[in-house]
Amino acid sequence: MNTESTSLAIILASTSPFRRELLGRLGLAFETAAPDVDESRLENETAEALVRRLSESKARAIGGLQAGLIIGSDQVATVDGEILGKPGTHERAVEQLRRLSGRSVLFLTGLCLLNSVTDELQLDVIPFRVQFRELDDARIERYLQHDQPYNCAGSFKSEGLGITLFERMQGDDPTALIGLPLIRLSEMLRQAGITLP
Repeated sequence: MNTESTSLAIILASTSPFRRELLGRLGLAFETAAPDVDESRLENETAEALVRRLSESKARAIGGLQAGLIIGSDQVATVDGEILGKPGTHERAVEQLRRLSGRSVLFLTGLCLLNSVTDELQLDVIPFRVQFRELDDARIERYLQHDQPYNCAGSFKSEGLGITLFERMQGDDPTALIGLPLIRLSEMLRQAGITLP
C-alpha cells in the first residue's frame, strides 16, 4: 500500500451526473474532469477490450494533466455479442428497444484507477446482465417520451424509468449497471491507500 496516495486528490474522469452521484455515495472528497478521448471502436475490438481500453485512456488523459488518483470508466451494452450504440434519434431508439424486447442484454463496465504520480494502475471489467420484458410499441413510446434516452447505449436509462423495462437483473454489483461499479472501486481505492469504512 502506498501511503503517499492518501494525500492525493481523487479525480473522476467523467462529467456524467450519474457517475458523480455514485462516487458521492462513498463520502470522499473528489473532483471531476472531462477527458478528451476518442471513443471509437477499433477494428475487430471486442466489447470487453473496448471498455478496458477506454476506461484506461480516460484515466490517463486526465492523469497527464493532474496529479491524483484518477478514476476512469466506460460501459457498453451487448446483445448476442453485438455492441449496442447510442441511438441518437427517436426512430433508432424504437428499433433498438424492439430488438431488446424479451432479450438478455450484457453490460460490460470498464473501471480503471490510476495513480498519476507513481503510474500504478488497477484495471478491471465488471459484467452485469439484464433480462428485458416483452415490450409492445405503446410501452416503448411511453417510455421514450418520458426518459428520452437518445444519448444512452441501448436506448434506456436504468437509473430512470428504464428500470421498468426489466424483468430481472443478474450481477454482483448493481451500481455497475449505472456505469461506476462501487464494490470493485472501493477495493481499488483501499489498495491505493484510501481509508473506507
